Amino acid sequence: MYIYNVTTNIEESVHDEWLKWMKEKHIPDMLSTGKFNYAKMSQVIIEEEMGGITYSVQYSTDSLETLQEYYKEDAVRLRGEALKLFNGKFVAFRTELKVISEQFSMTVKN
Repeated sequence: MYIYNVTTNIEESVHDEWLKWMKEKHIPDMLSTGKFNYAKMSQVIIEEEMGGITYSVQYSTDSLETLQEYYKEDAVRLRGEALKLFNGKFVAFRTELKVISEQFSMTVKN
């Protein structure tokens, strides 16, 4: 399994609009490409010197080939939507991760 991680710092002036768009439009559009199994959005707990609020969205995919298909077939369109709506209001960087192992706790907290 592979993870396509997108870390974004969004300006506070458009934060609420961007967060709503991410949850209701962009992430569902990413998943509807059929190239990702699930998405997990997290807020990065850090105070950025440049300001803004930082998030990480991790999209799970089955192979690097599938990720390459996303880049070739969908990335320009989906990234373009963000630029059209929030140009100059965010910075983003992308990371490809290969999952080596997963372990789960057997302890259940009540």
